Amino acid sequence: MIVLIRKSHLGFSALLLAAVAGMAAILWQGSESISTFSSASGGESACVVVDPGHGGEDGGAVARDGTVESGLNLQVALRVNDLLRFLGQDTVLTRREDISIYSDGAQTLHQKKVSDLKNRVALVNGFPNAVLISIHQNSLPGSPKTHGAQVFYNGVEPASTLAASTQERLNQSVNAGSGKTPKRISNSIYLTKNVTAPAIIVECGFLSNTGDTARLQEPGYQLRLATAVVAGYFSTEETP
Repeated sequence: MIVLIRKSHLGFSALLLAAVAGMAAILWQGSESISTFSSASGGESACVVVDPGHGGEDGGAVARDGTVESGLNLQVALRVNDLLRFLGQDTVLTRREDISIYSDGAQTLHQKKVSDLKNRVALVNGFPNAVLISIHQNSLPGSPKTHGAQVFYNGVEPASTLAASTQERLNQSVNAGSGKTPKRISNSIYLTKNVTAPAIIVECGFLSNTGDTARLQEPGYQLRLATAVVAGYFSTEETP
């Protein structure tokens, strides 16, 4: 279940999120605490699982200047998590530092990657009312001019609605002049194929693009990305 705000409230929500972003820029310290479901009207409220992709030995994409994806994912995800919690949303992080969350016994890099993904799926599926927001960076070395943030979604509704709302906020905030459209995630992606929750992957930028790589390392830009993702979550409308 997703927290809902009607269109009539979006203007107020935008102002609120702008104020929160300004406060977060001053107060953000990378909180390490985790909250779980809380009771609401006799039932369990939604829990957003914020997933910084990759980590540890699995650094993900690498930019020409040596910038590694996993660290950027963590920085943006921590800001997403803090903004959501500031606004009263229950959250859980899949990781809080640059580590892989594989189980004991995994030895090779392949085994660690497989174990890590299975553990992330198990964590998400452990919450019956979860929503997954996974933070990543893109790379397309063959097209170094390609840039910008794009959202992908799985087949569990209302993931497509959440993706559309989040993409709209990203287009307004960081994709000026190069708006993108959300796309359905391929079933070859293990994480989003196997979770039972609505899930989106936010590809925040292209590490194959020098401009994106520089911007993605700026705390202020990371905060803009996080604010857009949170705005997309809270502005998702209920579908019939």
